[in-house]
Amino acid sequence: MAGAAGRLSVKVYYEDTDSLSVVYYANYLKYLERGRSEFFAEAGFAPWALNDEGIIAAVYRADLTFLSPARLGDTCEVVTSVAEHTAHRLVLDQSIMLGKSRLVKAAVTLVFLSQGLDLREIPPNIAGWLAEQWPNGDV
Repeated sequence: MAGAAGRLSVKVYYEDTDSLSVVYYANYLKYLERGRSEFFAEAGFAPWALNDEGIIAAVYRADLTFLSPARLGDTCEVVTSVAEHTAHRLVLDQSIMLGKSRLVKAAVTLVFLSQGLDLREIPPNIAGWLAEQWPNGDV
C-alpha cells in the first residue's frame, strides 16, 4: 500500500437518511470510521488486533467540512490516507466522494491509549509501517 489511499465503497440506505432523503450528518462519521477500519485492516492492522494487545485507537479530534449531501441510493467512496504522524498521534485525511465530487472533507486525529486510558506512543508495528511507507518522514 506504499503511501496509497485506502478506499471503501458505501451505499446509502434509508436508515442513513433524514426526512429530506439525504444522509443525516452524524452518519458520515460512521462512514469515516468504516473507512479508517478498512484502511488499517488492508495495511495488516485490524482494529480488533489492537484490542487484543491492550491498546485502544481513539479519535482525539475530527474536523469535518460538509460540502454536498449524499442521497438515498447513492454509492459513495470513503478515501483514507495518512496526512501526518508524530510519536503519539496520527492524522488521517479522509474524503467521502460521489464520483469525482467530494461530499465531505475530514481530518481525523487518532491517539493510542492503554486500557487504563493512559496515552501511549503509536504501537511499534504501526510506527514501523509508517516508516516503511514514508522513509523520509514525508507523508
